Amino acid sequence: MPKLLHIDSSPRSASVSSKLAAAFVADWKKRNPGGTAIHRNTTLEKIPFVDEATIGAFFTPAEARAPEQKHLLVLSDRLVDELLAADVLVFGVPMWNFGIPASLKAWIDLIVRAGRTFAFTETGVTSLLPAGKKVYVFTSRGGSYSAGTPFHAYDQQVPYLRSILGFLGLTDVQFVHAENQTRDPKTAAEGVAKAEAELAALNA
Repeated sequence: MPKLLHIDSSPRSASVSSKLAAAFVADWKKRNPGGTAIHRNTTLEKIPFVDEATIGAFFTPAEARAPEQKHLLVLSDRLVDELLAADVLVFGVPMWNFGIPASLKAWIDLIVRAGRTFAFTETGVTSLLPAGKKVYVFTSRGGSYSAGTPFHAYDQQVPYLRSILGFLGLTDVQFVHAENQTRDPKTAAEGVAKAEAELAALNA
């Protein structure tokens, strides 16, 4: 039975990135009536930032963890389990200050864990995630950051997500961008229409 993990990170009810991601998930559910989907919004759920005690628990061998350390890792372990089980990952990610929301970074910091999602080896880093996962990232951006535009160099959203997902062995990643969302209404609508056309092509 296929499983999908849907991660949003915008707090806005009218979020363009969330709506695009939700449209993809709705279509996936139609095509996979026996599948299951888990939905999280990292901002609305107030995913916590990693602190010193949590870092200590991460790097304490599982068999040596004190009860309070095990308690600290309950959420992280749950999030990792969701990631490991998913066949498809869907992200809704607004661009904030050229990057990603802090709450999404908090989620990432809780799932990128040595011994659970990756391992250091003599030859480098090895992913501990099952192979074959597909990733779809739906973004909304205030301006245009595509290659060849004046602001392309400011895009810290796509490079970071490609890097950190790739670190975990998630290399089958497709991005759909709704750009120019803080421009005039006509230009913003054109940006959404382009993203919706790319979304429709994904589901064709």
